[in-house]
Amino acid sequence: MTKETKTPSSASDASATASRNLAWQWPTPDLPGQALSYLVDTWQRSLLFCDVMRRRGNICIEHEKAGQPPVLVFKYETVVDGRTLDRPANYALVRIVPPAEHPTDPVKRPIVVIDPRAGHGPGVAGSKIASEIGIALRSRHPCYFVMFFSKPCSGQTIESVTRAEAVFLEKVNELHPHAEGKPFVIGNCQGGWALMILAAVAPELFGPILLAGSPVSYWAGVEGENPMRYSGGLLGGSWLSSFASDLGNGIFDGSYLVRNFENLNPSNTLWGKQYNLYSKIDTEAERFLDFEKWWGGYFYLNKQEIEWIVQNLFVGNKLSANQVTSADGKTIVNLYNIRSPIVVFASWGDNITPPQQALNWIPDLYRSVDEIRAHEQTIIYCLHEKAGHLGIFVSAAVADREYTELITAVDLIDALPPGLYEAIIEDTKPDMPHHELIDGRYLVRFEMRTIEDILALGDGRAHERPFEVVKRVAEINQGLYDTFLSPWVQAMSNKMTAYWWRMLQPDRLQRYMCSDMNPAMWPLRAVAEIVRKQRKPVSSDNPFLELEGHVSERIMDSLNTYRDTRDAWCERIFKLIYESPWMASMVGLKGGSAQQGAPRYEDWLRNELERLKKLENESFIEQGDLLEAAVRMLLYQDRDIQVVDERPFRLAQQLIREAPADERPTLAQLKQALKRQWFILLMDEERAINALPKLLPDPDRRALALELVYRIATARTGKLEDSQQVRFRKIEEILGVSISSDQTPPLRMM
Repeated sequence: MTKETKTPSSASDASATASRNLAWQWPTPDLPGQALSYLVDTWQRSLLFCDVMRRRGNICIEHEKAGQPPVLVFKYETVVDGRTLDRPANYALVRIVPPAEHPTDPVKRPIVVIDPRAGHGPGVAGSKIASEIGIALRSRHPCYFVMFFSKPCSGQTIESVTRAEAVFLEKVNELHPHAEGKPFVIGNCQGGWALMILAAVAPELFGPILLAGSPVSYWAGVEGENPMRYSGGLLGGSWLSSFASDLGNGIFDGSYLVRNFENLNPSNTLWGKQYNLYSKIDTEAERFLDFEKWWGGYFYLNKQEIEWIVQNLFVGNKLSANQVTSADGKTIVNLYNIRSPIVVFASWGDNITPPQQALNWIPDLYRSVDEIRAHEQTIIYCLHEKAGHLGIFVSAAVADREYTELITAVDLIDALPPGLYEAIIEDTKPDMPHHELIDGRYLVRFEMRTIEDILALGDGRAHERPFEVVKRVAEINQGLYDTFLSPWVQAMSNKMTAYWWRMLQPDRLQRYMCSDMNPAMWPLRAVAEIVRKQRKPVSSDNPFLELEGHVSERIMDSLNTYRDTRDAWCERIFKLIYESPWMASMVGLKGGSAQQGAPRYEDWLRNELERLKKLENESFIEQGDLLEAAVRMLLYQDRDIQVVDERPFRLAQQLIREAPADERPTLAQLKQALKRQWFILLMDEERAINALPKLLPDPDRRALALELVYRIATARTGKLEDSQQVRFRKIEEILGVSISSDQTPPLRMM
């Protein structure tokens, strides 16, 4: 169907049409009364709005006096204080105290959440009951939280932080020696790249890792949509961060980072957020104050930390190129070393970490899915349609859907064969086969993807090449600043000048001025109490209130137009400067010399590793027990099905629990069997299937294995699909055993 649009034939017709489309109408019988009601309402809302601003300022000051603790709604206790370590860092590992209604199951794998240190304080991941931490507790997982304090330790570096987080993970593993698996670690935003670094240098500490809204490939994006990535080039590189740190006497104020976020959306910063509070002053105040307590709590970084972050990540984009090294140059952060499954959660509504920045490190590292499998890596990505950057961490809807399903499916994620998958979450239906195997109202499945699917999410990568020029220009400007300007700025800075520089920062100053520190605000509290007792909200159909809404929309539209124009010009200026061959030549770059992904191993070393892996797997082709044989058959008959569903895995877990204790395989054994048999089938499928009789010499065990495979294979659709039937019949022929769907022999797993 097409929608028919009528065009007015004249100016008078257009005017008449516009008049009819207005949501408010002036000619009313009680216009003076409605005007008076509106004036009373808007006057009361204005006073209450000012009082909320006063309360916000007071909360900010009280929070600072208390040391700016995490804004968690859960009780917690400190396990390890990073400030007491040999190389101190202003981080701490805390244990979330589970509520009485959700006691912890000590056998379940622990979950560790790392919040971002990007200007704000910690706790956003647990600022609501429905949150990452809340879902973990509801699922009865032991839960830990990596928090940080407002001021860094003297001499603290990013390497100090990484070492502290390694100690934290060692402690969690020590506290849960009998857990079903290694910790499931979640890194939010900037906590994600920190998690990737740690998982690359200490892979033995981890179970699956989840990168939530985490930028790893900083140059990526879509032309015309992601302006934040151009700021480094337009500002000349990293020298401004060093300048701001020198003004702070070696300390970088996190409010600068927060201001960058604010500048992305001026319509919300300058008008929308305030008007939303003003228009809903009777219901919105507490939610607004809860959020502002976190949003206005500015934290600090050392000069060495912010320089490392900007130079290596924001501008240098070195992480996905495997170019990050330790201070002594002895350790290289090689992302190929990560052994844990990696889950990437991104959103199309995120203008700070768009999906391309969250995912393009994958094609940077791997040319194909075969390379991913050769490195025994499992990568899963999940894309949300519209959640904003903060919504990824604080949205109750996201927590109840995406995080619930990903946390619930963590054992399945840990057991998935190597490869690239997309997690698809959908509502369940009453007529779904084996509905009883689905835990909750959503079903999660993992569909196999290719590197081309990742690249198709963007508009190509040619527009990333100018960032190599930005990187070189930034290095030159940084050297000039360090040599000629930094010594003078440092000589003029001291603790007193740095203190006043921070106090006069606009975002911080407005909170102080709109608090009880300002005597002019003192009468507001009493006046607001009187207004609340005599509050007379205007009716929702008041024409003046509707007019107010229209005016607000026009203001928002104007600010959005300004934003779009500004971003378009920033992109044009960036391209004009950094796409110029003259600029590339001036900094010593030739055309097309941009970074092209991570360096690969030498061919001989890669080939030797593949040869040894092949020999190892080949030795197991004709060896194994019932578990190995059943897994091989299950993977074989499922080869043409590009989807892994949670229902077969749930059934497999149920069958394992029903097996005798002395014959019950562990999750680690199941995971090892899945990975080994997957590689064996990739290596020589025909030989692997023909060797099944040697793994199952006993006819009874063959029948039992077939029955197990049949039950698990039909858990997704209730029956075998055509390709599965063909493969299943071939297995029956090879084993010389045939079963029917109504056979139910006693189950023994080993």
